[in-house]
Amino acid sequence: MSKPPDKSRPSVAKLSIRWQVMAGAILIVLTTCLAYIPAMNAGFVWDDDDYVTKNQLLIAPDGLKRIWFSLDSPSQYFPLVYTTFRVEHAIWGLNPRGYHVVNIILHVMNALLLWVVLTRLGIRGAWFGAILWALHPVNVESVAWITERKNTLSTLLYLVSILAWMRFIEGRGKGDWAFYGLSLALFQLALFAKTTVCSLPAVLLLILWVKNKKIDWCRLGHIVPYLILGIGMGVVSIWWERHRQGTWGSEFSFSVIERILIASRALWFYVGKLIWPSKLVFSYPKWRINPDDPWQYSWLVGCFLVGLILWLRRGKISKPTIAALIFFAVSLAPTLGFISLYTFRYTFVADHYQYVASMGLVALFGGAIAMARGRGQVPLRLGMIVLVLVYGVLTWKQASAYKDAETLWRDAISKNPRCAIAHNNLANILDRKGKTDDAMVHYYRAIEIDPSLAEVHLNLAIALTERQRYEEAADECKKTIELCPEFPEAHYRLGVALARQNKNAEALQAYAYAIRLKPDYAEAYNGMGVALVSLGRLDDAIACLSRALEIKTDYADAHNNIAAAFYFRKQFDQAWRHIQLCKQYGGRPHPGLIRALSIHK
Repeated sequence: MSKPPDKSRPSVAKLSIRWQVMAGAILIVLTTCLAYIPAMNAGFVWDDDDYVTKNQLLIAPDGLKRIWFSLDSPSQYFPLVYTTFRVEHAIWGLNPRGYHVVNIILHVMNALLLWVVLTRLGIRGAWFGAILWALHPVNVESVAWITERKNTLSTLLYLVSILAWMRFIEGRGKGDWAFYGLSLALFQLALFAKTTVCSLPAVLLLILWVKNKKIDWCRLGHIVPYLILGIGMGVVSIWWERHRQGTWGSEFSFSVIERILIASRALWFYVGKLIWPSKLVFSYPKWRINPDDPWQYSWLVGCFLVGLILWLRRGKISKPTIAALIFFAVSLAPTLGFISLYTFRYTFVADHYQYVASMGLVALFGGAIAMARGRGQVPLRLGMIVLVLVYGVLTWKQASAYKDAETLWRDAISKNPRCAIAHNNLANILDRKGKTDDAMVHYYRAIEIDPSLAEVHLNLAIALTERQRYEEAADECKKTIELCPEFPEAHYRLGVALARQNKNAEALQAYAYAIRLKPDYAEAYNGMGVALVSLGRLDDAIACLSRALEIKTDYADAHNNIAAAFYFRKQFDQAWRHIQLCKQYGGRPHPGLIRALSIHK
């Protein structure tokens, strides 16, 4: 008599599935980590100073409070991102490897979560789509760039929110409302990491449609809170971009037609980079928008034709295919140009804008390959392996560009020679390294490409000042002011250039205007104090220098300058005290002043 099956033991089939799942997960983790080894050894690049290395919110005693409840964030309102950076800063300080490793871990987790989401949606080839997305080189910018913690972190929360929503809509008990609350809370956290995930409400509707769930007023009511949160954070981001980032003026003034032309072309640009990821660059060329050019409407016509085909053949095209295309467009919508972004000064597109959106097309591609049938199974599988290897190699190569800031900008210039901001930023790096002649070449090249970039003229002015070419420096400052009249540093640097030419009266006017624009401008008060000393107005000079020290108590140069002012007023004890403070804060007091004070000591 045979024994009854032992129901307490898992079946061979279940064990096999578990091993397959485990093997699939391990393969995603290992291949992704291997492809991103260059990123693990990378350094800090553009904007990483604002977010990490020079971000006082990460070390200030009240930094955490200010991250969440003030306008002090150096970029957008991304409090959750700055909070993670603050925690990491406390653990490994300014070692870039730690930040890179966390970004890579988040990316790997996102790939695994994408696999789970696609599987729960019943998508064929879910695993292949997930590994392709994990290794696709277009995602390197989001993973290898520390600043884009915004993408990796927000996407993690976004995907888990989707999984909680799916659990909610599939359940029938009262306890399932806990998953609804969890999904909503995770969505809010995702918005605190990056606002572009605000498209989630539309994605939730797509999930209902794909899973053949009834979309009635009750379901729409469930989505309303997501919509309110998304719109609310979207309004905050738009306000912040305009009033804190400065997305106003002619550079950001586009008509409705121009914005539509930007968006339609950007959509096809992103599709092209997903299909053929060559010449991926940190800053792409900025195309010209001309509503009078009929050819520029071809991108819009292409979008219309795709939409028309999907509508006419909606009964024959699978729901997942239509949903993937809609998901791609909807997820990109916040960055397509309908809302002005600061980066539009340089380019209308960037790889990191499609970190989430790319999941749709890559998953669709993976599913299409996995569903292929016929005699070509062996060649097909070999092709899948080759594709994974190719993506891995391309990602390795692309991640290598993030070795350091100089490498990144040289890579950008090699692929986009007319990238003015790349020339400018490379020049800044070369100037700091003492390679002044090379730096000047790139400053002039940047201005030749785009004379309208105020910061390039200012950087050139600073470099010319360091080379004692003060008249040219003043001219560049004036050009900066013409382009951006409310630029405090431009007025301050003009004052410096004028003062070096002994035009102290004119320098005072420039410093005064800088202070008017920025009342707590310690450097401008210091410059004004020096100019007043030169004019013999010692009382006024001491008042200005004292104000500079009120704003910035450890300002060594101001201590040195006020010491000189006190010396000329024959207040030698006061002068000597500030000389000692200058030394204490790492400054180098003027040797002649020290000798003169030594006589009276």
